[in-house]
Amino acid sequence: MHDENARPENARPENAAHAAEAEERWGDTEAWRESRRRTKRYSPREWDAIKAEGAANEASFATLLRTGARPTDEKAMDLAEAARRHIDRWFYECSPEMHVNLAGLYESDPRFRAHYDDHEPGLARFVAEAIRANALR
Repeated sequence: MHDENARPENARPENAAHAAEAEERWGDTEAWRESRRRTKRYSPREWDAIKAEGAANEASFATLLRTGARPTDEKAMDLAEAARRHIDRWFYECSPEMHVNLAGLYESDPRFRAHYDDHEPGLARFVAEAIRANALR
């Protein structure tokens, strides 16, 4: 539900289609409205920081998976919490319950799944399970 495609430099046809689909899917939610309010004022420098922070989190998840960690390990749950706070800080209020809902998308939506699994096969499931474990602690 992050609306990074709203940036002018990202106004490519595939991003426009993604943004339209996201708005159709979530446009009636408060989270969507809050994300739009926040993201339209971000500078290119802030967007770079947002992307770098997210990429670092995903790379750390991939490292954990490669080294045989379990999604219920403390480090994995800490990364899940960092990911939740990233969304909460930059896009919209993201409760642990909402984060669990997003975890379902990471597994069920082919584009979300590919985004994670392109880093490391099985990463989407690992991240989703870590998010669920984090919400329970």
